[in-house]
Formats: sequence, structure tokens, C-alpha cells
Amino acid sequence: MSAEEPEKNFDEEEQAKDAKEIRSRKERMTGSTHFGDTDFFEEQTEEIGDATWGEVCTTCCIHTPREWAIIFAGLCLLFFFLYFFLLGLEMLGSAAKIVGGCTAGNILGDDTNPVAAMMIGILATVLLQSSSTTTSIVVGLVGGNVIGVRQAIYMIMGANIGTSVTNTIVAMGHLGNGDELERAFAGATVHDMFNYLSVIVLLPIEAATGYLYRITSAMLPDQGFEKGDKWEGPIKKIVSPLGNQIIKANKDLIEAVAQGELCDDYYPVNCTDGIVDYKHCKGEWGLIACDKSSGKCPAFFQNGATQKDDQVSGGVCLFLSLVILIVCLIGLVSLLQRMLLGTSTRVIYKATNINGYLAMLLGMGITILVQSSSITTSALTPLVGMGVIQLEQMLPLTLGANIGTTFTAIMAAMVSDKLEALQTALAHLFFNLSGILIWYPIPFMRQVPLNAARRLGKATRIWRFFPVVYIIVMFFIMPLIFLGLSSCFEQDSKGFTVLGAFLCVIIGLMILYFFYWWYKKDGKEKCTMCMSNRQRQNDYQKALPDDMEYIKKELARLREHTGLEDEDEEVEEKDIEGGKQEETSEEEA
Repeated sequence: MSAEEPEKNFDEEEQAKDAKEIRSRKERMTGSTHFGDTDFFEEQTEEIGDATWGEVCTTCCIHTPREWAIIFAGLCLLFFFLYFFLLGLEMLGSAAKIVGGCTAGNILGDDTNPVAAMMIGILATVLLQSSSTTTSIVVGLVGGNVIGVRQAIYMIMGANIGTSVTNTIVAMGHLGNGDELERAFAGATVHDMFNYLSVIVLLPIEAATGYLYRITSAMLPDQGFEKGDKWEGPIKKIVSPLGNQIIKANKDLIEAVAQGELCDDYYPVNCTDGIVDYKHCKGEWGLIACDKSSGKCPAFFQNGATQKDDQVSGGVCLFLSLVILIVCLIGLVSLLQRMLLGTSTRVIYKATNINGYLAMLLGMGITILVQSSSITTSALTPLVGMGVIQLEQMLPLTLGANIGTTFTAIMAAMVSDKLEALQTALAHLFFNLSGILIWYPIPFMRQVPLNAARRLGKATRIWRFFPVVYIIVMFFIMPLIFLGLSSCFEQDSKGFTVLGAFLCVIIGLMILYFFYWWYKKDGKEKCTMCMSNRQRQNDYQKALPDDMEYIKKELARLREHTGLEDEDEEVEEKDIEGGKQEETSEEEA
């Protein structure tokens, strides 16, 4: 009996070892898919919707002491990477405000038509890397009577589009994995598609009827209100102290430039008695400010700095923030993959598949806490890339983040005693609510942004660098083209008006021809083929060194197997033999 027990234990160990090595649902007796399987991404949503909350609790709560210790260590590392990921986003926003603050301030102060105002909102938000900052500045400009409420509404529409560039950039952190990039890019661009579709529908309605302007006007109180205190989310309070020690943007300067002042008026920086702290430098700094709460100036602050010095510092910080984001993103994804490895997809789907409207409330609550929809969507994008969160769940979370970010503008309006500022903030809220009512409640309409995002995700499968082209075209080239066209009609000149009309006709014809070419002339197939060829060339170039090494090894193996000698070796042997013969003949002579 004692001889059989060791043999039985050995068999059990072998079975356990084999179970650990199973990496496909086809090899598993239950037929279930686990996170990390080779066919993990082939499973359909309909196949994994039968798990119970009891299974979720069992998976989450029942572990050995050793497993609990590993989970605790993993969570500590997770919070470490998450903190510095948020710090990287904070630095990215501050650095972008410093690099593009003067330009963004100038364009925000322009009085333009609805289309131009929307494009200004997009460009300003891309430059500032924060829709919360853009909307707060716009609210301040309305409160200062620099721009009107109607123009501010169109700028806020553009800010809603521009804010989605951040999580689109984060999605590019998955360039090394085709499956993850496809899902992450789809998860990021579902935000873009919803915002673009909402603007396409609501901008003409607002221009024709003043829908948002009239609703928010009716909601205003008869009298003004007292100034309140600014509210700062708890997450921001945790991240900002370290971020402010590195770099801190002067938002007041950007708003002042939008009101007509010049950036040059704030330079050079001149601290009293040459002492660099908040007390001695207050009111004398430029794009980089000192921190009031700590009384210290950040590491990138420089006494006597010029505008160029501050912008160079902002550029360096921008590069550092991108490095921090990439490193932390890789760390977060790798750690989460290790922690979820072997977990049944049925359990993961059950734990993350909550009601869409509850997901909206969750997204809104998170965004109110972190004070930035960009942070919320950027933190969720890697989870979509890994397959932990489905694209269908990302949409309501994103919509909730859109609502949550309006809280910042409302609080900014509370600081102003102008009712117009509150009206602008309410217009931001009702724009997002209107978009949700159009695109989410009806399942058929909900599929429009989802399908558009899926197609963009599939484009990354064809060509890995498609996201780069997408960002350049959608967030820079297209807004600049429309802004340029709109400016032609703003000039008091018949020549510019005729030029603008001519260009509009040309662009309209080009768009019509593009759709004709795309659908009737096999344009889609040609474009797909072009991107596929580019990706194939890139793959060939990357694989070339490995292929050459493989060929060399195979040739060496064939020589050993066939007994053939290397030509170089034969030449060397002949040279040696020839040398020996010459030496022999010389000796005989």
C-alpha cells in the first residue's frame, strides 16, 4: 500500500503539471477559456455569459495564504504603477499647457462663426491636453465678457472631441501586440466616434434653433450668486503634490492671453531678491508657476527665464511624461496579465458586465473624483486592450466620464458671479446628455459608434501605424482645414468670401468623389491592400535578421549532414597547401 501511494501522488502531480501547461480551451476537459489561453480572443460574448456571482466570489475570495501574499504584493505594485501613470498624465497636461498655452490662449480669444469656434475648441484642447482646462477657460472668458455664450457652446463641443486624443495616444502603447492594439484602439476611438456623431447632429440644430442656448437660459436664476470655493478631487490631491514639485502650469496666463494680453508681458521672470519661492516670485512668473500650498517653486522653474526657456522646459517635461506613461502602461498591462492568468473568461465577463446605466454612473463618479475624463478613459483603455473590459462596456463608462467632466466647468462657473458663465457650463452638461439620449438608449443607434470604433480597430490589424495617421488627420489637419475655410468668410473682403466658397465647392466635390471611389471603384480594397503591403514590408524588415540567422544555421546543418565543405574553408586549405608546396620547393632548391 505504501508503494502505491507515492505512485498515486506522482500521477496527481503529473496531472496538475499538465493542467498548468494547458493553454487552449480545446485541450481543457470543461471546454472553458482561461485568461492567457492561445485562443482567448476567439471566444464570443454569447459563449461566456452563464457564470454566477457565486463563481465570481469563489475565484476572488478563496485562496491559499501563499496566493494571498502574492495578490497583496501584486496590488501594491499595481497601485505603484497606477500612481505614476496618473502622475505621467498630470505632467503631460501641465507640459502641454506650457508648450501650447500662449497659442491656445490666442485662438480661444477669437470671435468666430460656429464651425470655426468648434475647431478652435478641438485645437485648444489638443494643445492643452485637457477638456476640463479648456472649458474652465471658456467659462472664465464668458464671465469676463470676452466671448459670448453662443460662441462658447460651439467651443465646448470642440473641446469634447479634442479630449479624446489622450486615450488614443495611450492606446498606441499596445503597438507591440496586434490583438491588444486592435481592442485598445477601438476602446479609445469609441469616445471619438460618439463625440463626432453628437457634434454632427447637434451643431446644425444649435446653429439653426439655439436649442442648448434656450434651454440653459430658461434654467438660470433671476439673480447672480456669491463666489464659491474651487473643488479639487481627492485623486488630484494625491497626485498633484509630487507633480507640482516637478512642473506646474500657469493657467491664469492662458486665460489672460485669451482676454487680449501678450505672453511677452510676463517675461522675463523676476523673483524679488533672487529668492525662488512662492512668496518672492508671486505675480512675476510666466508659463511655469509656483505652488501656493507648499510655498515652493517646481524643479523646472527658473528665475530670469524667458518664454523660450519655459517652453523648452515644457517640451522636456512633455517627453519625460510620455516615457513615464509608456513604462507605467507596460508595467500595468504585464502585471494585470499575470494576476488574471488562468482565470476563466466566464468569471471575468460576469464581474465586469454591469448594467450600462450603472456603468455610466460609475464612469461619472470616477471622473468627478479624478477631475478629468482623459484620466478615466486613459486608465480604462489598457483594460479594453487586454480583453478585461468589453467594448460594449467601454461605451457607457466613456459616456459617464463625459458627464463627470462637466462638473469641473460647473464648479468654475460657481467661482464667477456671472450668470452667463453658469449658462455655458450647463450647456456643456446638456450637450453630453443630449448626445447620450440620441446614441445610447436605442440598441440600433448604440451600434453606430460601436461599429465605427470596431472598424477603426480592425484598421490597426491591417497597418500597425494607422493610429498615428488617424491622430494627425482627425485632431490636426482636419480642424486646421475647416478653421482656414471659416476664416475666409470672416474677412471683410469679397475676394476672401469668393475664395472660401470656391474652396468649399472643391472640398465638397472631393468628398463626393472619395465616397464614389470608396464604394464604386473598389477604393476600400485598394486602401486595405496598400496598408497591408506597408505592414508586410515592416514585418519583413523586422524579421530579416532572424531569418538570416535561421538560414545560416540551416546551411551549417546541411553541410554537416551532407559532408560538404564550406567554400571559404576550401579556399583557405588550398592557400595553406600552396604555401606548403612553395616552402618545400624552396627547401629543395
